[in-house]
Amino acid sequence: MSYTVTVSEKQDYIIVKVIGNISRVLAITYNLEAHALGRQLGISRFLLDFTECRNTDTVLRNYKYVNEDMHDPGINQQACTVMLVSPGDHSHDFIEALFRSNGGDVTLFNDRDLAVRALLQC
Repeated sequence: MSYTVTVSEKQDYIIVKVIGNISRVLAITYNLEAHALGRQLGISRFLLDFTECRNTDTVLRNYKYVNEDMHDPGINQQACTVMLVSPGDHSHDFIEALFRSNGGDVTLFNDRDLAVRALLQC
């Protein structure tokens, strides 16, 4: 598994690209890095590109990730986040549901253009 954290061409959102299986430990690592960069650049929009990865964590680990890990002071709680996933990949659905039930602004997309359009409207 690997990831990259970059800034969009127009510098209006942060892109996190993950390849391989994703876990709670990797997820908090890239989120802290992405949110630190966002804070440095004054950006609060994040595109998580999961088109080449699957969430393999258990329900309990996903729950702890959303309800514990993502409350780290380094995470912008007002951030707008979209997750771009491959069509037919439902391994990230539970994470979206958990974030939404906790008031988070997180939405899954299968189409990159739609994801970016929604992100820029936040």
